[in-house]
Amino acid sequence: MARPSTTRRALLIGLPIAVLASGVLAAPDKRMTAFKTPWCGCCGGWIAHMRQAGWTVEVVDREDLAAIRAQHGIPDRLASCHTAVVGAYAIEGHVPASDVDRLLRERPAARALSAPGMPAGSPGMEAAGREPYTTVLILNDGSARVFGRHNGA
Repeated sequence: MARPSTTRRALLIGLPIAVLASGVLAAPDKRMTAFKTPWCGCCGGWIAHMRQAGWTVEVVDREDLAAIRAQHGIPDRLASCHTAVVGAYAIEGHVPASDVDRLLRERPAARALSAPGMPAGSPGMEAAGREPYTTVLILNDGSARVFGRHNGA
C-alpha cells in the first residue's frame, strides 16, 4: 500500500488548520434585521454605525414596535427607539457594534441586549452630547444585568 506523499500529507493536515485559523468557519454571521419607525433619524445613525462595523442590516419600517419588543421579551423599562434581530437575540436601541460582536462571541443564555432609552453619545446619538451609559443583557428568565459600560459609566 502506497503512503501519501509528504506534500499531500501536509496539505491534508494543514488546510483544515489554515481554514480554522482564518476564521472562515468560526466567524459569526454579521446579518441583522432592524425594525424602526419611519420618522426616527437617530435609528439611521445607529444602522450606519453597524454597517461601518461590517454588519449587513436589512431595515424594516413599522409604525409601532411594541409587538416586536413583546415577541423578544423586552420590557418597556428597557426599551428604546428601534429593535434589531440577529440570530436568537434582539438588540434594543443604540447598542455599540462591539457589544453585539461580544454577545455573539460569548453566546450567553439571554434573549436580548439593550441600551435603554436613547443615551447621549451612543452610536447614532452622538449629536446629543456625551453621557455615561450601560448596555443591559436581558436574560431568558426576564432578569437583567449590566453587559457593557460606555462613556465612563
